[in-house]
Amino acid sequence: MTDETLWNADLAPTGPDQRNWAWYHYAALWVGMIVAVPAWMLAAGLIDAGMSAGQAALTVLLGNAIVLIPMLLVGHAGAKHGIPYAVLVRASFGTIGARLPALARALVACGWYGIQTWIGGEALLTLLGIALGSDLRGAPLPVLGIGFGQLLGFLAFWSLQLFFVRKGLTTIRRLETWTAPFKLLVCVALVWWAVDAAGGFGPIFAAPSQFVAGGAKEGQFWLVFWPALTAMIGYWATLALNIPDFTRFARSQRDQIIGQSVGLPPMMGLIALASVITTSATVVIYGKAIWDPVALSGTFAGPLVLLALLVISIDTISCNIAANLVSSAYDFSSLSPQRISYRTGGMITAVICILIMPWKLLETSGGYIFVWLAGYSALLGPIAGILIADYWLIRKTELDVDALYRADGRYAYRGGWNPAALIAFAAGVLPNLPGFLAIAFPGSFGWVGQPWLSIYTWAWFVGLGIALAIYTLLMRVRAPAA
Repeated sequence: MTDETLWNADLAPTGPDQRNWAWYHYAALWVGMIVAVPAWMLAAGLIDAGMSAGQAALTVLLGNAIVLIPMLLVGHAGAKHGIPYAVLVRASFGTIGARLPALARALVACGWYGIQTWIGGEALLTLLGIALGSDLRGAPLPVLGIGFGQLLGFLAFWSLQLFFVRKGLTTIRRLETWTAPFKLLVCVALVWWAVDAAGGFGPIFAAPSQFVAGGAKEGQFWLVFWPALTAMIGYWATLALNIPDFTRFARSQRDQIIGQSVGLPPMMGLIALASVITTSATVVIYGKAIWDPVALSGTFAGPLVLLALLVISIDTISCNIAANLVSSAYDFSSLSPQRISYRTGGMITAVICILIMPWKLLETSGGYIFVWLAGYSALLGPIAGILIADYWLIRKTELDVDALYRADGRYAYRGGWNPAALIAFAAGVLPNLPGFLAIAFPGSFGWVGQPWLSIYTWAWFVGLGIALAIYTLLMRVRAPAA
């Protein structure tokens, strides 16, 4: 018998009639989530950090080829058992302990939801400003650090997204499926413009990286590459956890595997290539790298401005809802299923995204990539390691689904908490903490030594590897005793 503190209709396993997502739905879902401003800013930000166009594109592609592996491993559980991420983690962390990884994933999603909402608001404000021939941003407000016009644009876009919060996953799937081809055409058009305006591919790819002999960052390539690779993995480390929220609707394992394999690495490679071509072209055209596509759209004239900003707005809504709100809504619902529904969880996400002031996360490309992306990868990597170890190594993909919804079942462990998961999680996070503090707050933690910074360079790998190994060891020691 299910426990009302662990079950509601949104968290229940999907039935046969709900499992109707084909491989092309997943491919379209990934196209919709990838062809968006934050993904564009990944490769563009690497150019800003000193890489050449080719180095940036390959770094993004490699990172996403790596993250596809945990994506498919964790997604298997959703397709096989029909359960969301917030329920899956009960098998490893315990029926109550699962709230810890659910809350961690939810808060990261709130940060991303806020970032995307800010980008959408900036697009609306830019469009309106060009139409009126005026800069509508306004003077920076105390504490907030943004203009009154920027705040209104942010809140306007925030309100626009609430329509989709209320409609649920079916509307999101339809939005992604129908807009995906259009987004690809716009990317092609933007690259066409960049190449034409820059005078061909020659000037774009002629610029060497800043790491070559005589460059501004001579000999520092590997110091930038490894944390950048970790950040690229961290970008989708969020979805690598909550991908069961989507694969639970798959018709088969084949559909989710093919759809994700076709949709993730190839599309991230293409968007990275489009991004580096366009960003490199801005150096030729404007004399400086413009890594923010919203700012780039503001340099256009005539109907191109309207088209570019309209696409950015559609991109941002579809990506934001699918990649961020779905996961956080389920995760918040799992904290108190009898009180918090999927829609209520979505509203909680929308409120938190205002409070975190997301514009501060995008102030610099370095802060965006090396603090935000790499930082939360250090938090989510250990959770991924525990999930993979529990589902594949300990349970061999077999779960007692009914017990996941019972407070007195086999996943209750000790008072609803699994000590093995807590120890493994702490062991995976702690080695990365000193390095994160030194990067995020150099003024206060400048005394942190190089060894800790080196560990942080591999944050996601370190956290996942340590947590996976320790959890597997503790659970195999525990099993004979049990």
